[in-house]
Amino acid sequence: MGWLKRLFGLEKPQNAQVNPEPQPVQQAQQTAAPPTATQQIPPERVGLNGEYDQSGLAKRVALAFDQDQQLDDIDTLWVAQTGSTVVLKGKVPSQDILNKMVSVARSVNGATAVDSHQVTVG
Repeated sequence: MGWLKRLFGLEKPQNAQVNPEPQPVQQAQQTAAPPTATQQIPPERVGLNGEYDQSGLAKRVALAFDQDQQLDDIDTLWVAQTGSTVVLKGKVPSQDILNKMVSVARSVNGATAVDSHQVTVG
């Protein structure tokens, strides 16, 4: 089972990307802005296909883990996000694997930090 499937119950979408181009979001009509104004999705909220997704960063990190041959699905580790911080929780078999996971997570667009304080090694 892959990371996306285990953590989010998702099969990998056909065009899923770790760093997709965000799609413009139609902004709600306001008195100061014309109805055609658009805004960009914050990088940490970009989903697997560029759509808005509250957990977009965590899902894209899970996809990045799935795409890395060195990172098997470690069923004792979870990926979440708090804003633009990737949060890793649980247990990994070695410090090398944790270091690799932190490096991969940092490389995902929108990740400003990776919190691995809740991960134990062993």
